[in-house]
Amino acid sequence: MTIFSKIIDGSIPCHKVFEDAHVLAFLDVNPIAPGHTLVIPKEAKAQLDELSDESAAAIGRVLPRICRAIMSATGCTAYNVLQNNGSAAHQAVFHVHFHIIPKPDDDRGLGIEWPASKLEPAAGAALSKAIAGCLQ
Repeated sequence: MTIFSKIIDGSIPCHKVFEDAHVLAFLDVNPIAPGHTLVIPKEAKAQLDELSDESAAAIGRVLPRICRAIMSATGCTAYNVLQNNGSAAHQAVFHVHFHIIPKPDDDRGLGIEWPASKLEPAAGAALSKAIAGCLQ
């Protein structure tokens, strides 16, 4: 069982921005930039190639929509979508997940290094609400 399985089952809280029967999206607790969001299938598979067609299609249907909501909520016009498979590819949590990382006009965002910070609870609550509101 991974940390993402615990988030899916509710035993670990998250700042949820989207959920349906197959997918959960929530703010990263160590964001690279404001709005850094993780999109995961509820199907517990370690790598993308292991996902069922149903889970893969479910992610594909919502990923662009969540990207648009993050852009709208953060004001960013550029972003990265990152998805790693296997430890050699820098995968740290062995449950399929996509990072949507906004690229603000400053130096934040995805780069050669991973300059993570801590997500403060109040800021996380406000930002997750803003992104979720943009999905309506």
